Amino acid sequence: MKKTSGRPQPFGAVVEGNSVNFAVHVPKGKSCALLLYRIGKETPEQIFDMPEEEGIGEVRFLKIEDIEAKSYEYNYQIGGKVCIDPYVKEITGRHVFGKARDLSEHQVRGRLVCQEYNWGDDRRLHLPWDEVVGYSLHVRGFTKHSSSRVKHKGTYQGVIEKIPYLKELGVNQIQCMPVYEFEECERGKINYWGYGPAYYFAPKETYAAGESAVRELKDMVRECHKAGIEVVLEMPFTENVSVYTVMECLRYYMLEYHIDGFVVNPYNVPWEFLTEDPLLKDVKLMRKDDAFQNVMRRFLKGDENMVNDVVWALRHHSASDGKCNYIAAHTGFTLWDLVSYDGKHNDANGENNTDGPDYNYSWNCGIEGPSRKRVVTELRRNQVRNAFFLLLMAQGTPCILAGDEFYNSQRGNNNVYCQDNETGWVDWSRLKTDDTLFRYVKGLIAFRKVHPCLHRKEELKGLDQTACGMPDVSYHGENAWQIQNEVSSRQLGVLYSGSGTGGSDCFAAYNMHWVPHAYALPSPGKGKAWCMAVCTADGNLEQPELLENQKEIVLRERSIALLVSVKDERKNEKPSGRQAKGGKKPVQAAVQIEKETDASDEKTEKERKGS
Repeated sequence: MKKTSGRPQPFGAVVEGNSVNFAVHVPKGKSCALLLYRIGKETPEQIFDMPEEEGIGEVRFLKIEDIEAKSYEYNYQIGGKVCIDPYVKEITGRHVFGKARDLSEHQVRGRLVCQEYNWGDDRRLHLPWDEVVGYSLHVRGFTKHSSSRVKHKGTYQGVIEKIPYLKELGVNQIQCMPVYEFEECERGKINYWGYGPAYYFAPKETYAAGESAVRELKDMVRECHKAGIEVVLEMPFTENVSVYTVMECLRYYMLEYHIDGFVVNPYNVPWEFLTEDPLLKDVKLMRKDDAFQNVMRRFLKGDENMVNDVVWALRHHSASDGKCNYIAAHTGFTLWDLVSYDGKHNDANGENNTDGPDYNYSWNCGIEGPSRKRVVTELRRNQVRNAFFLLLMAQGTPCILAGDEFYNSQRGNNNVYCQDNETGWVDWSRLKTDDTLFRYVKGLIAFRKVHPCLHRKEELKGLDQTACGMPDVSYHGENAWQIQNEVSSRQLGVLYSGSGTGGSDCFAAYNMHWVPHAYALPSPGKGKAWCMAVCTADGNLEQPELLENQKEIVLRERSIALLVSVKDERKNEKPSGRQAKGGKKPVQAAVQIEKETDASDEKTEKERKGS
């Protein structure tokens, strides 16, 4: 091999046949050398100086010709210190999570990525914002628990093994916490989440089941795409990362890994800069925002003066600013802990319980922590059902925290950043013990998908845009067409018009008060009638049933009901004995909750239970 003049761009190591171009940023006045290691050797085989006078500005570069790239690894020595290339595309030597490595001893190196990958006809999915149901997960924590029953626990392959489960649930996007190479051994604690300084261009080696994190991350993306699931990466760049590096990194993952979108920190990265980039206009750009979460948590637990804020939260469209909806996220309580704890219990973190959010708008339903009291348990389960309704029946793009759909708990820890153990991992045994919530969430997602008025392509305006005599959305209280704005009000009715969507009208009645309330119903229109489709107090999504009383419904305390308008055929039918006695009549041909009818459903169910 021999050294020749190279190019200052692009940064990193670029393999071109039997040559490799190296370019790196080096502060003025510091020495720099390229270290080349033959794979399997403990020390450098070749060292090439990169003197300042041969660089441009603060960029040093060279080209190595006649090199068999797949046989070599590399680092830099800058100012006498061994350094990993900040633009490295793959790292080797970090295959064990949580094990410290000594860079000065050449235990961690950059890999020269030269392998080709067969994407076939894979493309980014470009699902419309209004059709997306997201699912936030930690690649390691999602399947690391012994109860996950996957072959490759805590890896990209483990996520692939759970794709049948994700499809059955009905989600079509996964949002992955950091999958790049971060340092997990910091300040005596495990960096489980992955926030902080990192090598952003390199996928995490410890998340690979085999030898190549690059290949396995691409495998995960490709298999998700085959299943109709988008892959979004959370990229919380630190403050010291330049905006140009951010842009280059996001473009790289978009082009090289077919990533569908990114969640970025708008405080560290100029949002307008990203949204105006011509390449990044081809992906979804998202940002974390707690507004929806805080509003819905307060409404859920019965805080006063929340109705106006809830109206905004239900109406906001994520496509306008990239803000997805979530009620529980990794930074805070899980959904089950949200209804089980008033205060955080982070003692295991070793910070005297001073870390993590001090106030989570949570309510323990009367007893702090686990309880065997039936009244407490049932109230908590009801509150969880309410929370999922608030999330999935809002207009914005919803995102579920992994495990919330089967009561996953972190035992009151609202900041598991350092808990690489069963506290931070998803406990799948809860699903095997009781799948009623899973089925409820699955049904809600299916219901949302088949009723376009619940996920409009454009933001609702409160106007009659189709001249049907009804606005696209209207708000009500206990009296129809009269919203209650009193500070003490915890009641709200929302009527969604199906006109122009090809679907039915829907009416959602919310009662977050601790006493029952009666709601006068708006008229469903001439020749139509209201059917009860969902009632969170019951916990089941059954076939819609025609309401005998079309003028009023009574909601139990802390419950939500969803009504669907159908063609009224009562006048053409002979009343049954049950109807004559004042019962409800099932509407066989009415709007139904979508059920998976593919021939593969039975197989999918078996795969879920087996995994």
